[in-house]
Amino acid sequence: MTSSRKKAALVIGVGPGLGEAAARRLVEDGYRVALAARNKDRLAPLASEFGDDGIAVACDATDADSVRACVATTREAFGQIDVVVWNVGSAVFGDLEKVDLDALELGFGTNTRGLFVLAKEVLPAMAARGDGALIVTGATASLRGKPFTTTFAAGKAAQRSLAQSLARQYGPQGVHVALIIVDGMVGSPKTLAQTDRPHEAFIEPEAFADVVSFLVHQKRSAWTFEMDIRPHVESW
Repeated sequence: MTSSRKKAALVIGVGPGLGEAAARRLVEDGYRVALAARNKDRLAPLASEFGDDGIAVACDATDADSVRACVATTREAFGQIDVVVWNVGSAVFGDLEKVDLDALELGFGTNTRGLFVLAKEVLPAMAARGDGALIVTGATASLRGKPFTTTFAAGKAAQRSLAQSLARQYGPQGVHVALIIVDGMVGSPKTLAQTDRPHEAFIEPEAFADVVSFLVHQKRSAWTFEMDIRPHVESW
């Protein structure tokens, strides 16, 4: 008899841009989705849109206990977790003379340390089943640091290396770990309202969600680890 259990996804870092779009797409793909952010009350309206297929969960990516509790809450609601989207990237921007050690620790804590804790919680279980996916939102700063991104680039570069290590360890065990390099401004409601740049100069959140869905459902014979996305007018 075929099980009728719906697969479950956890999206950590749900805001009105990339995270929300990824969550919506996964629900459209047939997943039950846990929406996670520091303030879960903010996510309640979106979760209610999904009915029985959505819950809001509190998660502070800089707090290891909070990340663990987020995973536990998701499992209590949905059972096993089949897909995780790590869409976290807080940072303080500025050159060396304008940032301090706290800024460096924030960049590392949100982008890398939190991902490490999350991976410890979910990847061994996925590997035991021989199936699952972890999709990480990265940034161009992971490939080239600039003065303005001193602390952000350090965190994202470490995140990229961590994700690559995880992909190489767990890929042979059936778990797809992939990194999306976001190269360009995201067209969230906030960013679009603050500039007169044309919409084609922004990454549409829905287009990002298409990439997430593509990676989650890629055939094992042709898995991608790293995919960069940018507006067609972006200089690179």
